[in-house]
Amino acid sequence: MMNGPVPSGESERKRHALELFAGLPRHYDRVAAALSFGQDRRWRRTMVETVQARPGERVLDVATGTGLVAQRLVRRYGCSVVGLDQSPAMLDAARARLARDPALGQRVSLVIGEAERLPFADAEFDHLTFTYLLRYVDDPAATLRELARVVRPGGRVASVEFAVPPSALWRALWNVYTRVGLPTLGRLVSSDWRQTGSFLARSIPEFYARHPLEQVVRFWAEAQIGSLHARRMSLGGGVVLWGTRDGGRTGPA
Repeated sequence: MMNGPVPSGESERKRHALELFAGLPRHYDRVAAALSFGQDRRWRRTMVETVQARPGERVLDVATGTGLVAQRLVRRYGCSVVGLDQSPAMLDAARARLARDPALGQRVSLVIGEAERLPFADAEFDHLTFTYLLRYVDDPAATLRELARVVRPGGRVASVEFAVPPSALWRALWNVYTRVGLPTLGRLVSSDWRQTGSFLARSIPEFYARHPLEQVVRFWAEAQIGSLHARRMSLGGGVVLWGTRDGGRTGPA
């Protein structure tokens, strides 16, 4: 069942995403780590390290989910974070995280909203992060332009996403795992995670068939995010991308 109403006119992709995540938050962090063989945490940590925020700066974390990245940003930099997600169920899990850590709660605020239509002014944030987002939107290029809109010139934009290994050998093993392993392991957790495993097995290769990594990087550049870096991780099963709004200088890769 869907947690919360879906606005009229939403695409089938949007409806499916909301339905998919409604039943996941209770075990989301542990199961996501297990399904990625522990690599998910390393990918997120790497993404956060690229932001290079200063204490007191303001970061927007889009698709914040249960608040893992928001938590890591605060602890790493002493910044403040606005976490945005379209899923009420995920935001409930993030609120529970904040309730367990009052100091974290003072630096993180949560907002329900969509990446395609951010409820913020131009250049309102110093930096922006997003996690596992572009497969769930209808127009990745337009979404990236909207994300860049709310970042000040010189601010960092960083993301983490699943990817398809470039090596033929590792891609073959990856195909076996995603098509057979993910649905099977998900089934051991719950029916919701079985559906999620099956969805990931389809959505990751379908996304990169439509939008190869080189095209995704081009979308970033067209959104006026420069000094771009793309770091493949875990033999290409994940990718961290980062750059600077309006092409400002960045630190070493």
